[in-house]
Amino acid sequence: MRVDDFDFELPPERIALRPARPRDAARLLVVRPNGEPVLDDRGVRDLPMLLEPGDALVFNDTRVIPAQLEGTRTRGEAVARIGATLHLRAGEDRWWAFVRPAKKLVVGDRVRFGGEGRACLLGTLDATVAEKRDTGEVLLAFDLAGPMLDEAIAAVGHIPLPPYIAAKRGEDEQDRQDYQTIFAEKDGAVAAPTAGLHFTDQLLAALDARGIERHRVTLHVGAGTFLPVKAEDTDEHRMHAEWGEVSDETVAALRAVRARGNKVVAIGTTSLRILESAAQGEEGLAPFAGETSIFITPGYRFRAIDALMTNFHLPRSTLFMLVSALSGLDTMRKAYAHAIATGYRFYSYGDGSLLFPKDPA
Repeated sequence: MRVDDFDFELPPERIALRPARPRDAARLLVVRPNGEPVLDDRGVRDLPMLLEPGDALVFNDTRVIPAQLEGTRTRGEAVARIGATLHLRAGEDRWWAFVRPAKKLVVGDRVRFGGEGRACLLGTLDATVAEKRDTGEVLLAFDLAGPMLDEAIAAVGHIPLPPYIAAKRGEDEQDRQDYQTIFAEKDGAVAAPTAGLHFTDQLLAALDARGIERHRVTLHVGAGTFLPVKAEDTDEHRMHAEWGEVSDETVAALRAVRARGNKVVAIGTTSLRILESAAQGEEGLAPFAGETSIFITPGYRFRAIDALMTNFHLPRSTLFMLVSALSGLDTMRKAYAHAIATGYRFYSYGDGSLLFPKDPA
């Protein structure tokens, strides 16, 4: 399909720079392509009553790390400022990173991240450029490994706010709390699974009281989620790999949910993508651990989920393509036009939507 088919105009004032407070006070647009009404303005706190007892929500338990690093490259007497966003771990001491400006680095260069002139290991972090790709990615081999590297990244790094927020304000201490879900447990993401940001202890208690199950998967969201689709046709776009896992326990629970006729609801496109990655075999949903670069566009047949709760996404993005695959491109165009006209807040800190699938033609 043409990427232009997924374009739309978004007024800048619709971009949320801070989350709703409390988190579950956000609005929720319910989209039922085959229902009446197709579009229903609700709130996140209405979620329990929008589902049936025995349905199951699937959350991503990844935790965002301070993956935005700033440093200097020194080559003889020549010094250059370097920014790096870690996006995929490649070993105990190695990360793939998007860097800027990439032209300032060659294989073998040394880069020092963190405080200048500080001797303490937690004040600086050194790395060698081990590999470089034409896409602007470099493989950084750090001088530290394992937990020591994790501690150093946490000390010198910054929360990698999405570009559409970072362009309007700097990251601050509040973001270290706001940009984590209450399910965050496993370090490795460089972007939050933002649909999960809407959940509070009070909302979880209401879901429990309604008899809604909760299960977890892991997908360490990479910085590639923010990259624009530069190709003119969706067939020409390459997705960046992300690591994820679906456990035996989760598989057994979700199979039981569907066997009794209830719905599996993915909380966020990240949960959806790892579940669908785990359901590609003949047996359907199966345990999975590894990298996935699944790319979902209209025409895709969903195997693992029955509904999706997600935020509002960027125009021409792979995520808007995904929601269009689920609920139909025409329906999602109408839904986004309605959301813009009625003041919904967009993107990572914005409002949510609950999407049901379009009946197959």
